[in-house]
Amino acid sequence: MALIGLGFGRQHLCLLKRRSSLLLKLTAVVFAVLLFCEFLIYYLVIFRCDWPEVKTPAHDSGQKTLKAMFLADTHLLGEVRGHWLDKLRREWQMERAFQTALWLLQPEVVFILGDIFDEGKWSSFQAWADDVERFQKIFRHPRHVQLKVVAGNHDIGFHYQMSTYKIKRFEKVFNPERLFSWKGMNFVLVNSVALEGDGCHICSEAEAELIEISHKLNCSREERGPGRCGRAPLLPASAPVLLQHFPLFRRSDANCSGEDAAPQEERAIPFKERYDVLSREASQQLLWWLRPRLILSGHTHSACEVLHGAGVPEISVPSFSWRNRNNPSFIMSSMTPTEYALAKCYLPYENTVLATYCVAAGLLVVLILVHSGLLPSPLLFGWNLLRKFKTM
Repeated sequence: MALIGLGFGRQHLCLLKRRSSLLLKLTAVVFAVLLFCEFLIYYLVIFRCDWPEVKTPAHDSGQKTLKAMFLADTHLLGEVRGHWLDKLRREWQMERAFQTALWLLQPEVVFILGDIFDEGKWSSFQAWADDVERFQKIFRHPRHVQLKVVAGNHDIGFHYQMSTYKIKRFEKVFNPERLFSWKGMNFVLVNSVALEGDGCHICSEAEAELIEISHKLNCSREERGPGRCGRAPLLPASAPVLLQHFPLFRRSDANCSGEDAAPQEERAIPFKERYDVLSREASQQLLWWLRPRLILSGHTHSACEVLHGAGVPEISVPSFSWRNRNNPSFIMSSMTPTEYALAKCYLPYENTVLATYCVAAGLLVVLILVHSGLLPSPLLFGWNLLRKFKTM
């Protein structure tokens, strides 16, 4: 009986060791996959991005270069249309991507081109406060990095939904300054939702503000005329960079190309003025008033580059969220008062992460089957196959 008990004890101990070994293997695989898919992949992908070199004329070699990052359409989900799992996944992706980019690339200023929230146009007081808290956690940044935001239609509503209350609520969280100057460069941040051109109170105020900015910019670029510019301090003489949510008017995305452009079947679909793009009139006014050297916009969730007027380039920045694209990205720009250079930095592809999880799940299933004896060990199977091949 003692021998039987001893044998049973050894068998039980052996079983426990096998189970412990299996558990250890499963834990190691799960931990490695989670570490790669939720942390390391962001560093591996964004590490390949680098600031573009800006060509500076020899006589301007002393100009300071500004490193600016542009992203758009984060669409933080709200309480109505946002399932908790979807919110968790998308927001984790954006948080890891943004924090990794800050750590690796060290930008000096970050511009977000509207549609920060998905339900800002109708969210309640408490829902708005919750959304803002989540935004501030995801896009937290050191004090030496400036964060500038423009309003989108999902933040304050389209023209017929927009109200003074929603605009003030947005501007209470995000600095309302329309003109931002730094290192000898000017940036004009436009509330493009208010450029309806129908004479509404909010639209009239927005237009008056832009005309005043236009006056200041013109004074900075020209000699002071008697009584024309007064004694107010001049802005830098650099032509401004125009930042807004809606793109300037274009008929469609038919001439857009690249891996992050709109799908081929959607590119020829005509855009609606005041809905997909600004109206012709508003677009011409902005170009005439501000005379920008570069325009960056969001809203379409896809990339595009077009030329306006006398060759002013506009870059449509794709969405930063996996919810809107499989391949989100952001724009990196090295800027001086007279020159700029742009580069695109892609985030990890969502299907790459999903494929990694699927492969890992298959590996876990194989480990469990091998351990349970329902599947021969791959090493043993390979050895037997090799022996069989040699004997033939």
